[in-house]
Amino acid sequence: MSETAPLDPEDRKIITLARSARARNGVPEGAAVRDETGRTYVAGTVALESLKLSALQTAVAMAAASGATSLEAAAVVTDAERATDADRAAVRDLGGPATPVLVAGLDGTLRSTVPAGDAQG
Repeated sequence: MSETAPLDPEDRKIITLARSARARNGVPEGAAVRDETGRTYVAGTVALESLKLSALQTAVAMAAASGATSLEAAAVVTDAERATDADRAAVRDLGGPATPVLVAGLDGTLRSTVPAGDAQG
């Protein structure tokens, strides 16, 4: 679904953090998640010979490894049009099916927001 309402400042923050991670690390995607306490976890794409994780999967893993028990929101900055099924599954595993996944373009412009449990066809 397209976003037409003004973006919440906390959601804008995780998009900005995701964009910064992408630029700073020179990776294809940047992501950030916000846990139930308001802490944020920021990551980029991991592309090792033996380990490949999207930026959003990495951010979710960082949150889980740090003791987060739920997510309030997730954001990915990518040139893709939508969040992948694997990305939404990772967010859903920790945050539940209603957790919003914000997808922003490389310039930080929000393209869409979808609950982690929604199918995107």
